[in-house]
Amino acid sequence: MKFRSLNELEAELNPEVVSKARKIYEQESLNIKLKELRGKYGFKQENVVRFSQTAVSKLENRKDIKVSTLMDYLESLGMGLEITALTKGKKTKREILLSFNF
Repeated sequence: MKFRSLNELEAELNPEVVSKARKIYEQESLNIKLKELRGKYGFKQENVVRFSQTAVSKLENRKDIKVSTLMDYLESLGMGLEITALTKGKKTKREILLSFNF
């Protein structure tokens, strides 16, 4: 049995369907990562400074988030934020767009 790459499989699908699936994945992975990050460092929703428990729950389940809100959330966990742009292709280059350390 020959396995095909993800790119080969995607080439057979409608590009619109692939685009929608990627957006859903990105949104859901952000939600999971925020919850996991908070839990990893021992914070409960009600212990996140400057956010109510309800606000943390809503934030962690949003489909989209402002960078400024993400910065506030991470600062409440004692963390900073770095946003890096990546070039596409075989020779990936990284460019730091934003670096925030409180």
